[in-house]
Amino acid sequence: QVQLVESGGGLVQAGGSLRLSCAASGRTFSSYTMGWFRQAPGKEREFVATISRSGGNTYYADSVKGRFTISRDNAKNTVYLQMNSLKPEDTAVYYCAASTYIYYGLARYRDGSAYDYWGQGTQVTVSS
Repeated sequence: QVQLVESGGGLVQAGGSLRLSCAASGRTFSSYTMGWFRQAPGKEREFVATISRSGGNTYYADSVKGRFTISRDNAKNTVYLQMNSLKPEDTAVYYCAASTYIYYGLARYRDGSAYDYWGQGTQVTVSS
């Protein structure tokens, strides 16, 4: 079992920045591909970013490419999402997820079904 706990959400003005963190329990964090997803009110959950087990490869949704950066620190069992140039449409609950599945490339990890474990979410609100 893996427990994921997100933090770092809050209220920010458009154009501002936030850094989300997701701390994972357990001693095998480096064996998980990690991802960030978000869900806005009345909308389906959508993929944001994913990072490989080593941290050497990343993959982003087009809507956040160039503004968000996913990273991880395997020594701290933590994955991060640095969000810059935030827009009101980025407002959502942000979830981190961990996958024990091994797929070739990162594209498959855009799908939530590729993940075994999910955090409880952290609210990000961007005011205009």
